[in-house]
Amino acid sequence: MDNKQDPNLALEALEERIDALIQVCQSLHNENKTLKAQHTDLVKQRTALIEKTENAKARVEGMISRLKMMEF
Repeated sequence: MDNKQDPNLALEALEERIDALIQVCQSLHNENKTLKAQHTDLVKQRTALIEKTENAKARVEGMISRLKMMEF
């Protein structure tokens, strides 16, 4: 029998396609959730690195100032 002739087969095929779409949606939802968590983590790491860089910069500038004062 052809799917066009048997409504039950057509309905089963549609159900299978819907189930496959649901699985894709769930997978994408999980991936999105994971990516959002990774993004949050990376933003925190970036903030921490910026802070460390600023602290290092301030320390180096302080050392340079002290060295310049020693020249005189």
